[in-house]
Amino acid sequence: MRASILIVSYNRAGALDTTLNRILSLINSEVDEILIFLNGADSSYDCIKAKYPAVKLFQSSENIGASPARKLLYKEAKGDYIFGFDDDSHPLNSDFITKAQQIFNKNLQVAAIAFEEIKGIFTSDDEALQLHMAGDEYYCNSFVGCGFAIRKKAYFQTDGFPDWMDIYGEEGCVSIQLIEMNLSILYTSAIAVNHRVDRGNRKASGSNTFRFEKQLCNGALYYLVFYPSTRIPKKLLRLFWHNFTKYAITDYKFFIAFFKGVFVFIRKMPQALKSRKPVSRGTLEKIKSLPLPKFG
Repeated sequence: MRASILIVSYNRAGALDTTLNRILSLINSEVDEILIFLNGADSSYDCIKAKYPAVKLFQSSENIGASPARKLLYKEAKGDYIFGFDDDSHPLNSDFITKAQQIFNKNLQVAAIAFEEIKGIFTSDDEALQLHMAGDEYYCNSFVGCGFAIRKKAYFQTDGFPDWMDIYGEEGCVSIQLIEMNLSILYTSAIAVNHRVDRGNRKASGSNTFRFEKQLCNGALYYLVFYPSTRIPKKLLRLFWHNFTKYAITDYKFFIAFFKGVFVFIRKMPQALKSRKPVSRGTLEKIKSLPLPKFG
């Protein structure tokens, strides 16, 4: 099997349908597969099964979180290369698998590829590609969940996506382990994805405070698992102080989200500590020196 395209979805049947339509028109089902994990009691299971019989469907009885769902789904991948997309993102290049394969073949040290993210709602892919930045390529310190590729062999040399984290930040947990193994992550605009996000609607729906809460908690868990014990207290203090003074005291909703995030962090500490895997000082310095991938 050449490629496994993996997507986790939670109650977004319309967005997932659009994504599947786009991707299925671009792949060769004889050598590529699509695996979908419906996270929780998603009523779209039967509809997707009937409309897309070639798609392999998995489902949990309750929402277990995006990261644990990815961890389960990735174990089912048969392809040499795993492609990850959000349920509201799709590739803009018809040859995205071939391009990724060429990059991997050219540089054996590259374990993962971060795609260019073009964020927004567009009338067509051609309109989205008007924002494309050609020729942008560099080594970076992470990848973004809405569009990336990773060698299956490299992924399974890590602990994979964490089950002690639910959503937002899980890509960094895989990335830091790849870098610890002296493998590289390449950002390239040669492969682009349209992340179909309505920024205004996200803000109005309260998604920003939800994201703030999750990222605060998961950032703290990340330090707890991967940082040397001598550096954890300082990193946690800085993280909490920065987010409290910059966000929590300026907005009541963020104030509530801050303390919810801290509470969940404390509750998840025992589980995270069981997965503790501190990396070397050299890895931390390398992550600090490398740029982030570009976000749309």
